[in-house]
Amino acid sequence: MVQSSVLGFPRIGVLRDLKKANEAYWSDKISQADLLAEGKRLRLAHWKIQKDAGVDIIPSNDFAHYDHVLDHIQLFNAVPERYTSQKLDPIDEYFAMGRGHQKGGVDVPALEMVKWFDSNYHYVKPTLQDNQTFSLAKDPKPVREFLEAKEAGIVTRPVLVGPVSFLALGKADRGSSVNPITLLDKLVPVYLELLKALKAAGAESVQIDEPVLVFDLAPEIKAAFKPAYEAISGLGDAAPSVTVATYFGDIVHNFDILPAFAGVKGIHVDLVRNPEQLEPVLKQLGPTQVLSAGVVDGRNIWKNNFAKSIELLQTAIKAVGPERVIVATSSSLLHTPHTLASEKKLPAEVYEWFSFASEKVKEVAILAKAVVDPESVKAELEANAATVKARSESARTNDPKVKERQASVTPEMHNRKSPFDARYAQQKTHLKLPLFPTTTIGSFPQTQEIRIQRNKFTKGEITAEQYDEFIKKEIDLAVSIQDELDLDVYVHGEPERNDMVQYFGERLTGYVFTTHAWVQSYGSRCVRPPIIVGDISRPAPMTVKESKYAASVSKKPMKGMLTGPVTCLRWSFPRNDVHQSVQCQQLALALRDEVVDLEANGIFVIQVDEPALREGLPLRKGSERDAYLQWAVDSFKLATAGVVDSTQIHSHFCYSEFQDFFHAIAALDADVLSIENSKSDAKLLKVFIDESYPRHIGPGVYDIHSPRVPAEEEFKQRISEMLQFLRPDQLWINPDCGLKTRKWDEVKGALTHMVNAAKYFREQYKDKA
Repeated sequence: MVQSSVLGFPRIGVLRDLKKANEAYWSDKISQADLLAEGKRLRLAHWKIQKDAGVDIIPSNDFAHYDHVLDHIQLFNAVPERYTSQKLDPIDEYFAMGRGHQKGGVDVPALEMVKWFDSNYHYVKPTLQDNQTFSLAKDPKPVREFLEAKEAGIVTRPVLVGPVSFLALGKADRGSSVNPITLLDKLVPVYLELLKALKAAGAESVQIDEPVLVFDLAPEIKAAFKPAYEAISGLGDAAPSVTVATYFGDIVHNFDILPAFAGVKGIHVDLVRNPEQLEPVLKQLGPTQVLSAGVVDGRNIWKNNFAKSIELLQTAIKAVGPERVIVATSSSLLHTPHTLASEKKLPAEVYEWFSFASEKVKEVAILAKAVVDPESVKAELEANAATVKARSESARTNDPKVKERQASVTPEMHNRKSPFDARYAQQKTHLKLPLFPTTTIGSFPQTQEIRIQRNKFTKGEITAEQYDEFIKKEIDLAVSIQDELDLDVYVHGEPERNDMVQYFGERLTGYVFTTHAWVQSYGSRCVRPPIIVGDISRPAPMTVKESKYAASVSKKPMKGMLTGPVTCLRWSFPRNDVHQSVQCQQLALALRDEVVDLEANGIFVIQVDEPALREGLPLRKGSERDAYLQWAVDSFKLATAGVVDSTQIHSHFCYSEFQDFFHAIAALDADVLSIENSKSDAKLLKVFIDESYPRHIGPGVYDIHSPRVPAEEEFKQRISEMLQFLRPDQLWINPDCGLKTRKWDEVKGALTHMVNAAKYFREQYKDKA
């Protein structure tokens, strides 16, 4: 018998229920008991969906109120002392680490949050001390949630982040120098205690995620697997059986580690991302080990091609037998929307092409039956084949005019007219900016009133003229506040935009849109990625009207705000029938037209954001990474190179660790880079010195993911640290990211302190300018 398995299920609920509950708790609108009850309701609902679909192995402990890695930080009592010393209730301590806490006399910033591998999900980074200790929390969450499911009559397989990955994905706290992996001997005994507790609760198996196995690993991390898993396997019958899960890449390059897993029951591999690893992995399995074959995509929304998946599964069955093969999702379904059933407005044709989490769990169960008894699911197999065929033949996917334009792209179209020094000389004269210029990253608070008016316009309850007037008033407000704050380069605040990718997708051909297909980005932040279904082009200007109006009412330079081609691609659900480089170039050509139109309408500072550039970076060095960086950089340059020298091109990145691909960042040739940096060590900026980076940089000086308002002295301290690595004439002062999710009082307070700090340094360096 072939079993079916799901590695994890989305947490947020059908209608973003978890987001609403968390935010209600943070604003004191519901009690802690109500919050926890809602979490329990969601868990039970999600387990039932999987059970009703016929899934054999259902995960537990995949639910988190904020982040699953943060769960493990608290589970192992690895909470930094700055939080434990506040004596907060455990759930408030948990949220303080995730989003900061500035209430009741307590003022602590959040821990660093970074991208989960190459996804758009963010995890909270374990932050460890030189004198770090670990211990198991009272009433451990994995045990509690296993028993919760058991009480409901559902047998689950608890999911844990593995000890090596937990440490490898962590970092030393500021003021500490510990290499996290050296703490393994302290951490493994806590895992052993937890595994024994799960066994005592009745768990027969556990899933231990070791996703770092897809990386090129340092020798000390490679060496850590052997002692960790020898200790785990050494528990024998005192612990549940273990399946080690990897995803988002292949593990062939780490086959020398596999002997460390000789005592585990099974190995899970991602056969969506890397199907070619199947046969090599099969040869590495022990004589009784099980292969968990990840053939249902946990990262995209396309219906599974059953014929292709069955071919892979039959290869595995032929090699090891049906009893040693599990049909699984490629990764957790965390990265997919909850259910396609909520979508009532999709075109009927494309609706049939999609599969969200609730549908994917059914696909897993169908495939498990199909490989041993195809007649039992004959109707499902025939329907799937018909859908796959219909999509491949659809006229919706192909636009000959787009292909003709792509064929006409020349190398010269990727380059600005002059080198940076010549451009900057013109920009300095044209823009007349001071030393340490201040700006924001783009968006201002999306207030309830903005959402109400947008909803009314969407429903046809107000006219386009009424909505335009409302947007103009919001732009007037944003400009007046920036006047008051005395910023140097303004933004219009983006009140008309629902999302930094969806807004553009709605104005391009080749996209379709959902109404409820939300996925979690971090904490309570959810996004609704548009879906690329065909060739992409720009029928008309997308942002010119609002930017032109904003410039007309502003007394300082107004920055036009665009989302870059790589980010539009990465933060959409892309096509899986055309290479991503083709889709990205189509987006670049559409944005090139927009950049040129903005300049023609008086916008001479244009920011083309690429926060997803690093996210798309293949996880291992080599030819695949080199090829990605080539087409990604070319796409950005194609989008931005059509302007004159006096127009200043900015770009923004949601990270500051560029060391392993700095040459690509430099190759973008943006006049100004703004980077998320407030929770990173300023020493990371040293790469700009080491590489003699000539252009301008705005490292974020405060964390916009937290409601906390930093004091002016904190800004001064951060700027002072940055000046150890950057020239005064090179440094811009700005927040980490856009301010869409913050409240106006938070924004005004933080930006006032930021501008005052910039003016302080402007005065200090006025004779050196």
